[in-house]
Amino acid sequence: MFETKFVVDAILFDMDGTLIDSTGGVLGAWEYWGQKNPHLNIEEILQTCHGVRTIDNLRKWCPEIPPEKLQDAVNEFELEIVRAAKRNEAAGKTGLILLPGVTELLQSLRDDDWAICTSATRVYGAAALEAVGIPPPKAFVTADDVTRGKPYPDPYLMGAEKCGVDVRRCIVVEDAPSGVKSGKAAGAKVLAVCTSHTKEQMQATEPDVLVQDLSCVTIEHIAEGIEITISVS
Repeated sequence: MFETKFVVDAILFDMDGTLIDSTGGVLGAWEYWGQKNPHLNIEEILQTCHGVRTIDNLRKWCPEIPPEKLQDAVNEFELEIVRAAKRNEAAGKTGLILLPGVTELLQSLRDDDWAICTSATRVYGAAALEAVGIPPPKAFVTADDVTRGKPYPDPYLMGAEKCGVDVRRCIVVEDAPSGVKSGKAAGAKVLAVCTSHTKEQMQATEPDVLVQDLSCVTIEHIAEGIEITISVS
């Protein structure tokens, strides 16, 4: 066991797979979408869809959707994630839940210390955060706010801007290869977690630090900024 420390001005979090486990809801939404669109290979889609904006996934896999109806389809899909999660909960299965270490970490942060930069829309993002009891942060970047989503740097550049800090003085927390690429392209340090992908998949993206989940991360406010201590086994 050894410790790695970073001193930053803000922490920029991804949401699904990093703060919230939405796996059951996402699977349910794609199964529902597959029933409506039998030509889709859902297993193939699930291999690459995580961490990518729904609008980009639907453009890729459902090109038959007219451009003028694409945003309505996005909203329908993302609200189905929440509905599927609620159906899971009613059936005694896993719905939307906070991942290990998230509650303690967020409770130790001040309002200006952090942002969420998600590939989800604001409609789904707000509903998902409400479902797990996290108030939306002051700096909240969604798919609706950027023209180019992850792996482009735009979401994390905007997150740093909303926090009023230089992105080079930020650390990005991500669970998906596309998000790690986004954070690195933006110029931030990147902490990756293995909550939705294998260790080997995440190592291939070359984050600055790779851990299982956020239970091994603590913070302390010091004169120079936010000191992040990461215990790596």
